[in-house]
Amino acid sequence: MPPLCLPVSRRTLVLGALGSAALPFSPLVLAQQKFINILTGGQSGVYYPMGVALSQIYGKAMPAAKVTVQATKASAENLNLLQAGRGEIAFTLADSLSDAWKGDKEAGFNAPLTKLRAVAGIYSNYIQIVASGDSGIKTMADLKGKRISVGAPKSGTELNARAILKAAGLSYADFAKVEYLPFGESVELMKNRQLDVTLQSAGLGVSSIRDLATSVKIVVVPVPADVVAKVGDAAYQAAMIPANTYDGQTSDVPTVAIRNFLVSHTGVSNDDAYLMTKSLFENLPTLVAAHNAAKAIQLASAMQGTTVPFHPGAEKYYREAGILK
Repeated sequence: MPPLCLPVSRRTLVLGALGSAALPFSPLVLAQQKFINILTGGQSGVYYPMGVALSQIYGKAMPAAKVTVQATKASAENLNLLQAGRGEIAFTLADSLSDAWKGDKEAGFNAPLTKLRAVAGIYSNYIQIVASGDSGIKTMADLKGKRISVGAPKSGTELNARAILKAAGLSYADFAKVEYLPFGESVELMKNRQLDVTLQSAGLGVSSIRDLATSVKIVVVPVPADVVAKVGDAAYQAAMIPANTYDGQTSDVPTVAIRNFLVSHTGVSNDDAYLMTKSLFENLPTLVAAHNAAKAIQLASAMQGTTVPFHPGAEKYYREAGILK
């Protein structure tokens, strides 16, 4: 008799087999293997180290699950992957989340991503426009005619770049060269004097800019409050990069902040979403150890800043915590 051949799906492992002669009618034993894939961003950004810390938290809170961390192009790609069921939780910027929910094609979403469900508002990204010290760039007006990197195509950073540059009266056509590169690659080109400026939307103290600041003299370019107001999107808020965030940055620099979210989807069970939310807030020191940006994560504001529905599992935790009545 030929052996029984069964397909193995991503979520189901066949642990049983045909019974032995002693047990001719033993049934197949099927066990569900649970997967938690965390969608992050580039390895030189903030999402990735925080995702690694989350994987440690979830591994302890959900010992039966196989927890993995996936480096991606960040916000837009993450949300499309969630919609397709190719991840269980992801990092994203608030404006990208809003665009995905509406189905903004220019932002990289061909249709509304209606399966998305919010889990938690976390820390804010700061748009950090960093020029080399010898580029002559001091203000946003000085960017014209320079060589810039604006982040990976259709990433949250690149969408932020479009919005802020437009508000400042600039377009990509105003630059001598526009590169669409992740943070780390942008920094390497700046070190080699192949770029004048990089725009990075990330948590304060992002490793890529710290690396750049220790290698060459930098100028953190201010984004004035009136430019922020011209964006016309409530997700964009005037903010400040504190003095000494990076080597050589001796004064506060005005810029714009955009909130980040952790997002899941309707295919994730209520129990899993509950555990992911609960363990997140019960282990914040682990996230802070991974990156200082996590110091801004607060339970009290976890449900603020998006109109996308929250996952019922997350809502269960917020009710227990007294955040949701």
